[in-house]
Amino acid sequence: MRRIRPARLCRAWLFVEGANESLLANAAASGADVLIHELEDFTPPALRPKARALAPELYSAWREAGVVVAVRVNPLDGDGMDDLAAVMRGRPDIVALPKVAEPAHVVQLAEAVSQFEREYGIGEGATALLPNIEFARGLVQTGAIATASLRVTACLVAAEDLAADLGAEREPDSIELAYARQRFLVECVAAGVVAVDCPYTWSDAIGVERDTRWARRLGYTAKSGVELAHAAVINGVLTPSAAELDRARRIVSAFETARERGDARVEVDGSLIEVPTYLTAKRLLARDEEVRQFA
Repeated sequence: MRRIRPARLCRAWLFVEGANESLLANAAASGADVLIHELEDFTPPALRPKARALAPELYSAWREAGVVVAVRVNPLDGDGMDDLAAVMRGRPDIVALPKVAEPAHVVQLAEAVSQFEREYGIGEGATALLPNIEFARGLVQTGAIATASLRVTACLVAAEDLAADLGAEREPDSIELAYARQRFLVECVAAGVVAVDCPYTWSDAIGVERDTRWARRLGYTAKSGVELAHAAVINGVLTPSAAELDRARRIVSAFETARERGDARVEVDGSLIEVPTYLTAKRLLARDEEVRQFA
């Protein structure tokens, strides 16, 4: 039986142009944990019929490659229902919806997905949902959006559309989105779903590494991308290094030894280790073990 990597263990979530057969064929080799067949902004309306027709065979190939299969359809009041009618035949693991601004959008998507699951003989509830937060109105309702359906396992925050809605000026350092990305993470953690950080929309590897490291420091464990080459960079940053794992083991060992002596805390590498740091180290080690099961 196929083992699907759970959302909480997915690092790079990669959008791929919906009708670009060459990119779609090469996407699985990128190393991304999640591949998103992008039918919205990356697929002009004239090419959407072609993109939809590719879905069943494409998703089968992606599944065989061991990745999580996702698709981003258009808003349901646009081409979204036509998208769903076609792509659900391919049984995607996740359906992403752009421009989600209120919980009702998620409820509508969940109902539509349920309809096609029944029609195509897919197990009820098998398809997860990924709301994309792209407007200020959606950002301040992220918690309600994330809990609008039990199908929602993760939410994704946008970069370009959100910046445009805010009237912000985009630069590679992304300072203009700093608050939005922090607010989004807090909302998702409170709602108990995975927060997928926005894509770095420049082509350089140095920039995406810097941006991903900033996201990781905030607490993100997942980041989206729009360039095949960026998936490996994102995975690299969001996977603990040997040195980080070694330090986590030393923290756990030193703290547990200190507690056995009756001490409340212990110093490791100049840092005073207390319970929260100890638990963080244990979580890091446990997550690394889980991620390696899907390597």
